[in-house]
Amino acid sequence: MTEAFLNYLSAERNYSARTVESYGKDLKAFEAYCADLDGQLTWESVDSDVIRGWMESMMDKGNTVTSIRRRLSALRSFYRFALSRGLVGHDPAHAVVAPKKEKPLPYFVKESEMTRLLDTIEWGERYKDVRARTILLVFYETGLRASELIGLNDEAVDFVNMQLKVTGKRNKQRLIPFGRELGDALKSYIAERDKQVARKEAGLFLTENGCRMSYPQVRKEVRERLGLVTTMKKRSPHVLRHSFATAMLNNGAGLESVKLLLGHESLSTTEIYTHTTFEQLKKAYKQAHPHG
Repeated sequence: MTEAFLNYLSAERNYSARTVESYGKDLKAFEAYCADLDGQLTWESVDSDVIRGWMESMMDKGNTVTSIRRRLSALRSFYRFALSRGLVGHDPAHAVVAPKKEKPLPYFVKESEMTRLLDTIEWGERYKDVRARTILLVFYETGLRASELIGLNDEAVDFVNMQLKVTGKRNKQRLIPFGRELGDALKSYIAERDKQVARKEAGLFLTENGCRMSYPQVRKEVRERLGLVTTMKKRSPHVLRHSFATAMLNNGAGLESVKLLLGHESLSTTEIYTHTTFEQLKKAYKQAHPHG
């Protein structure tokens, strides 16, 4: 039956030899599992519970969700074929729900590394150095998206109420409070900018030529400066957004508050950071507890 299915994939569906081979391996893996489970099992007698047990056994062996989903997909295709040809009387794979794909945890810079970068390392007094430190501080203290930072104009900064007026996705606006350190940094940056740069555009963060900074320029600044304190491959503005959210939650902020500050539509989007902080908690537990 499996040979007929593989021939069908090759001859009628024009699948590549490599894909057909992959399907064959997946089906053989399932046949081997069934043989170990019960030598009397056949394609006709297999039920959904057997398939679920197969997936659980793969999880126990450390297979990734991606590989498990692929093997289940192969089994579903096989049963659809077999049912359409009258080779089996039912399709047990149809009722089996595939495991959800794993969401990668967001990369973030440790609080100690950000403290060292912003407070210990010498930045220099050139305009581009003052601008770079201010950009990193804005990202880390507000959690802005890169597009939101690039879109800021001077009037978005309210020094009286210590808050930024930000235009996010779908032109939704939100207010983000900031502290004295960022307020002082912004004042110093603006003073330096107005002294050295001939303004051509209304942006808050300008190039030396007076134009609003572009994403590649901002990303380059962030990547180079973060490289001073971390060896992470991902060193983008979005990593600083992740770092802001993680630091907020680690220091007692509520999930709903972080959601509003980040401008997320749904709380489920923000919840990924709770997984990040939990992973930190587990690591700390294993390091500190004598039986961890």
